[in-house]
Amino acid sequence: MHDSGDYPRRYTGHAADTYLTILGAAEFGLREKGSRFLALAYPAGSEQQAEGYVEGLRKRFHDATHHCYAWRLGVAGERTRSNDDGEPSGSAGRPIMGRIVSAGLTDVAVVVVRWFGGTKLGVPGLTKAYRESAAGVLDACEVVERTVDACVAIEFPFESLDSVLKAAREGGARLVEQHFDNICRMTLLVRLSGEAALRKKLDRWIKE
Repeated sequence: MHDSGDYPRRYTGHAADTYLTILGAAEFGLREKGSRFLALAYPAGSEQQAEGYVEGLRKRFHDATHHCYAWRLGVAGERTRSNDDGEPSGSAGRPIMGRIVSAGLTDVAVVVVRWFGGTKLGVPGLTKAYRESAAGVLDACEVVERTVDACVAIEFPFESLDSVLKAAREGGARLVEQHFDNICRMTLLVRLSGEAALRKKLDRWIKE
């Protein structure tokens, strides 16, 4: 099974067939008692991609004091990681993650880069600054709904083509691969909630 935003990504087993993520990257700046915070949000489809954003920003902003972050992945947001990067424990990564969760988003990475301004903010001040930075950048993002799709492979004689196409169309499926010959093959994607109905329509042609 796959999600419609990144074929052929694997579905993780969550019951829902939609989730919210961000369409593209965004930035948001904040100043607090001399310290400068720059929050950056990115859509992320894997741990490697999310961590790659962090490493890229460490190099890009090598003069910064901290590069704190959180990412959340998977249809149910079941894979997460946060990092305080030297800030007091729980004062940075946790509030960033909290804003991602509160926004109901997944497949997203948020990095907040801080340049220390000479005045210590204390744990409450840091928590507030990182939370507001994360909230600001997520507010700047365009949120999109993605669907989780099931993959259905079928094999049928050419004379059945019209019947197969009609069943696929009625089932709300879309064609992603095809091969036409005396024996035709197709790979279809259908929203998870419609998989059972589509399989029933195409039962005689489904290739296990």
